[in-house]
Amino acid sequence: MGHPLRPTALPQAHDPRPHGGWDKSWYQVHTETFEASFLPTGDTPLDAMCNADVLVHLPDGSQWSATVFTVTEVERLMASWTGSDEALGGAYFWVPDALIVRDPGIDNITRVIAGLIEAKTFADIFQRLHE
Repeated sequence: MGHPLRPTALPQAHDPRPHGGWDKSWYQVHTETFEASFLPTGDTPLDAMCNADVLVHLPDGSQWSATVFTVTEVERLMASWTGSDEALGGAYFWVPDALIVRDPGIDNITRVIAGLIEAKTFADIFQRLHE
């Protein structure tokens, strides 16, 4: 049995769907319009991932970043901070480069990134990294 996060087989090169694979701690997804590298937290399976740092490389050579959370993960984090000094006891949630999505998983997040690029709102949400 393989590693719980690693896929056992990757799509063939002619497959038009996004495909990915591991590069050390990063899971990389390659599409026709961008490449995304995900840094998942813990041992969560890729289809259940609800919190990850993401680096996106566009064809023009620019690199962009965001931290992606699901709505459920934000609620979980805020609840876990109740009674602590973190974020005034969970009274608020703030991350400067956050993107909050409804559904978990790398496939879903990849579709959201593709949609943001297509809608030309990607640069409003992701932070450009200066080379």
